[in-house]
Parts: sequence; structure tokens; C-alpha cells
Amino acid sequence: MCPETTSEANGYCLKHQAKASGWVSPTRGSSTQRGYGGRWRRLRLQILERDKGLCQICLPEGKVMPAVAVDHIVPKAEGGNDDPENLQAICKRCHKLKTEMESKRARAGGGGQKFRAL
Repeated sequence: MCPETTSEANGYCLKHQAKASGWVSPTRGSSTQRGYGGRWRRLRLQILERDKGLCQICLPEGKVMPAVAVDHIVPKAEGGNDDPENLQAICKRCHKLKTEMESKRARAGGGGQKFRAL
């Protein structure tokens, strides 16, 4: 939560909105502008099929969870790419946790632990 007094529903003042989970910057650009157009949608389906629609982070822990997203193991912001070897099917919970961890790492200036399937 933000230390400032705010009436925003997410608990963050305008200055700290970027820390709110799920908040999207108005200058972020469309999904197509960010590289998630038709080519990405086809690649996403291929990765979901390859990974049998299961979360690749939960599987090694013995949990079978349906994947809802395809995630970059090494984020694009950290030099990752769209090669299939850098992509994994991931469940909603793991995607949220991984995104939060990456956001904290980015705010701290990089480095830190990577979050991926074994």
C-alpha cells in the first residue's frame, strides 16, 4: 500500500500507481505496438500446445495447474526474446508472482532471482 492518503480504489496515490498490481501506464502502447500482435498470438498457441496447457512452474512441484498465459522466462525488458526456448506456459498465480518479482527487480535496478520452470 501507498504511504500517502488516497481515495483510489487500489490503495495507491497517483504518484505511486505503478506499484499497484495490474495498473497499466497510459503511455505503454497497444499490445500490437509492444510486440504481441498476430505473430505472438500464433506463437502463444504453439507454446500452450507444446506445454500441454499446463503451468511449467507448478509441474516440477507436483502441482497440475492449467496455464492461462505464455510467459518470457527471461523478460524482454532484461534482454529476453520470443524464441520458444525462452517461453513457458504459466498459470495465473505464477504469472502474477513472477510479474511482481520482475517489477520489484526492475525498480531496484535489475539483477536478482529468476523465476522459471526447472
